Amino acid sequence: MSHRPTFRNNYLNPAMEDEWIERTQPDSPRSPTQRYRLTGKGQRWLQHHADE
Repeated sequence: MSHRPTFRNNYLNPAMEDEWIERTQPDSPRSPTQRYRLTGKGQRWLQHHADE
């Protein structure tokens, strides 16, 4: 997971396409302060699966 292109293609982009996560700064995706957060869908999944 330390190889950026692989991480981006295999994990980050699919999670954003399926709306599990979103960018905190959607207008500047290459910003050095860019972060990601769970969407409502991602939070519900995490709460449901937290007990496992």
